[in-house]
Order: sequence, then C-alpha cells, then structure tokens
Amino acid sequence: MYKPVLIFYLLFAVSINANQNEEQKPKLVVAIVVDQMRYDFLENLSHRFSENGFYRLINEGYNCKNNFFNYVPTVTGPGHSSISTGSTPMTHGIVGNNWYDREQNKSVYCTDDASYDNIGGDDYSGNKSPNNLLVETFADINKSYNKDSKTVSVAIKDRGSILMGGKSADAAYWYYGKERAQWITSTYYMNDLPAWVENFNLEDNLEKYLEEWVPLYDISTYDNFEIDSNNFEKLFKGKDNSAFPYDTKSLMKHNDCFDMIKETPYGNEMTTDFAINAIINENLGKRGVTDVITIGYSSTDYVGHNFGVASVETQDTYIRLDKEIEKLLLFLDNELGENQYTLFLTGDHGVLEIPAFLTSSGINASAVSENDLAKEVVEQLYQVFKVEVSRLIDDIDNNQIYLNDDSIIDLGLDKNKVIDELIRILKSFEFISDVHSANFILNSKNLDGYQKLIQNGFHQNRSGDVALILKPNVIFYDGKGTTHGSGYNYDTHVPLIFYGCGIKHGETFEITEIPDIAPTISKLLGQKMKNSTGKPLDFIFE
Repeated sequence: MYKPVLIFYLLFAVSINANQNEEQKPKLVVAIVVDQMRYDFLENLSHRFSENGFYRLINEGYNCKNNFFNYVPTVTGPGHSSISTGSTPMTHGIVGNNWYDREQNKSVYCTDDASYDNIGGDDYSGNKSPNNLLVETFADINKSYNKDSKTVSVAIKDRGSILMGGKSADAAYWYYGKERAQWITSTYYMNDLPAWVENFNLEDNLEKYLEEWVPLYDISTYDNFEIDSNNFEKLFKGKDNSAFPYDTKSLMKHNDCFDMIKETPYGNEMTTDFAINAIINENLGKRGVTDVITIGYSSTDYVGHNFGVASVETQDTYIRLDKEIEKLLLFLDNELGENQYTLFLTGDHGVLEIPAFLTSSGINASAVSENDLAKEVVEQLYQVFKVEVSRLIDDIDNNQIYLNDDSIIDLGLDKNKVIDELIRILKSFEFISDVHSANFILNSKNLDGYQKLIQNGFHQNRSGDVALILKPNVIFYDGKGTTHGSGYNYDTHVPLIFYGCGIKHGETFEITEIPDIAPTISKLLGQKMKNSTGKPLDFIFE
C-alpha cells in the first residue's frame, strides 16, 4: 500500500527538480570575445576600471586566472573557432586566418565563400560563410536542442562574428567602412538586411563614432605618457606623429574612409550599440527558450597592432571598453533582469609588445621579414639541389611552409630530402628555435610543450609541410607596430570570466584551456557537445 505513495512522491520530486533546472537556465547566453586581450590587462589596468564593468564580472562572477590557448597559431580565426566549438584547429579545421589550399592552388581566407553574395559592402567583404568550420559550435548545439532558439553574432571583423555563431546562426553581422559605414552580412543568412540594421546604418547615426580621439582622462595619469610620440608605433596616414589627439574626421579621408572607426575605441562603442539593437529587435531572451548572442570587440586588436601593449592608446581603449561592458551589463539587467542571463568574457589571443619598444628597454626582441626569409631559404635550397627551386615553395603562412608537390616531381627531387634540407636551413637562422616536419607533428605521440601546441593546431589537409618555431620575443612583421601568433605566454594567456545565471562567485588558479568554454556552456544548458576536446568546468556552477 505504500508503493504507490512512494512512486507519487518520487515523481513529484523529479518534476520539481526538472522545473528548478529549467528555471536555472538563462534566457540568453552572451559570449564576449575581446580581440587581442592579454590576461595582464585586467590586472595592470585594474586601478582605472569602474566597479560596474570588468570589476563587476570579477567580483560577482567566476574568474579563471590561468586560462590559456593550447595550440598555435594564436590568431583571430582559430581563436574564435576554438572558443565556439570547444576544440582546436586539429578538429575544427580553422588553422589560421588564411592557409594554403592545395586543391585550389591558392591561399584561402577562413570565411571566404563565393557561393554566397554580399548584402551591403562589396564582394570582397561580404562573400562569406561559416562553411570552412568543420564541427558545430555551442550555439549550434543549443539550436539542435531548441529549434526555436535564436543565434545572432556581432563583430567588426567578419571572422569574429561568423566563426562564433556557427552554421545554424540566424544572423551574423560585421562592419564595412571603405565607402560608407555599414553593418553587413551575406546571403548565407538572409536575403535582405532587416529594417533595424538599415536604420542603424543611416549616416547620421554612425557619424557619432567619428569623434576626435583624446584620452578619456588627463594624459599625465597614463603610464608611458612621456613617450606618447615615438618611433615604434604605426602612424595614421595624414598624421606625422603617433601622439594624441587624433582628429578622426580629418584623418579618415587618408585612412580608408569610415574604416578608421574600427582603429579607434569608438569601434567598440559602435559594436555595443549594435549588439543592444540586435537584442531588442530580435527579441532575444524573451521568447521562452535560451537564445545566444556573441559579441566580438575587434577594435582592441587594431589599436594593439598599431600602438602596442604599453601605449597610451591601448590603455585608453581598455578604459573605454570597461565603460562599454558597464553599459552592456546595465542594459541586460534592465532588459532581461539580473541573473536571467549567462555571460562569459575571454580573448581570442594575446600579443607581444612592440619589439622595438622592448629593445629600447634592454630586452632582446626583433621583427623579421617573412619575405626576406623566404628569399634566403630559396637561395640556400638552390645551392643544395642546383635546380630552379623558386617554385618549390607555394606559401608561408602561420609559421608553416607549404611545398609544391608537382614542382618537386617535375624537378626529379625526393620530397623527404627537400624537407630534410629545408629543416636544416631553417634551423641555421638565429631567430628560429626549432623546426618540425608535418610527418613528425601528425604521427608523434605524447608530445608536450611547444610541439604539442603545434600538433593541436595542425590539420592534415590544411596545414603545411614544415612548421617552425620562432624564439621568444620574435615576430614575423614588416613595419611599425606588433603582432601575435606564438605559443608563448604573452600570446596564450587570456582572461576567462563566467558571470550570471547558474554561475557562482569565485576564482581559480587551476589551469583552464580555451576549448573548455563551449562544453561548459553546453553543460550549463543541459546539453552535450560531441566534438569538443575540452572539458566542462564544473567548479564554476552554483
């Protein structure tokens, strides 16, 4: 007589628990990726942040302080793909912003797709899709569980938007400013821009992001303000020094018109405003299912490349970005309610300080011309084989060399011998630390250190024949400024903060990795990713 009563209570408990789990799911997942954000920016600039931006995320969310990329190259395309898919280039296939396609015999860009037309912009900027991505994103998984959910991706860079949303995204938008300021998309997603995007694109609306760029606070309160004008930083065309102020409206005619917005902090402000408009007009988070919006703050990368880590410009950009995070959080609170959304913030890679600046500070660093290296390598190969070898190398990208198999056969050479000589020659350069063949990377077991980073970032059909490792503080770069891409801490250590619904307050010094993010979000939503190589971070959950 007790069994029916017991079954009733068990079913009732299961029902209550299921309802509680459903209630704990966020209305909206907000994925924020800050392009080129090193972890130490959070600490070095902490005294300049308000209590309601980055600090709010840290003080009320869960801060993973030792979060790293576990592959190379650390660049934007692979970065966003690894964040969204929970895997590395070995699995998701985005091995660089560009790579050499052996079937097409040309270098390809990670989101180019001639099958689709541009909506806004031009062919070059708009013929895009996520089809080069080989596996699903956490947003794709969410839509497979909830067909009525929406995914909208936003970033100034097309790859920062497209590769986060995945193949089932309802919309991905990116910025085009060479002729006029526009947020654009492609026919992969839709046939026409929605009315709200057309309204946002009105010139009167976008002109406000052409403000003169002056420091938000007195310039004397910024580190290194004494050397604001220097010979390390890139100059905007039309300006003969690298010092504040920057008269954007005057300079834009020399710097690709409205494209100049993206190279100032106002590009991030524009991104926040566009994302807020997307949430409102697409009714995200208010439709009875968990929706996803991904927001890529790309201007930090443009500023960082131009001016470097320690510059007044970079400091000011992050101080202003803190205000954008504050604005976004306040909007989400008012629009959806506090603790009704889950947010994570991370970076897609770090960056090396400008090598010339490091050298002036007594640190051994250098920028090397990739073209000069290629010429020298070809000359030395000729000395070995005594045949025309200029066609042996198809491309150098992502610190990898792609050989031309047809030329090797035509010249009667043995490919393994060519690779052996190539490795020997490359190892002779003082700025190169080590060199490995594709065969070694693909077939070796139990690799660790930098070799493991290469292996995680290596795809059999898309990566090169030889991979080289530059020494610390060395970059391939022509001209002033700096770049990223290595497996050293300055490129791999980035923030990771979870915040909001289902997330407890805390911090950890435990090592976490970029591919852990997507399966963590999927687990929070009660879902499972099939192709993720990361692990859910259970310790962040309430």
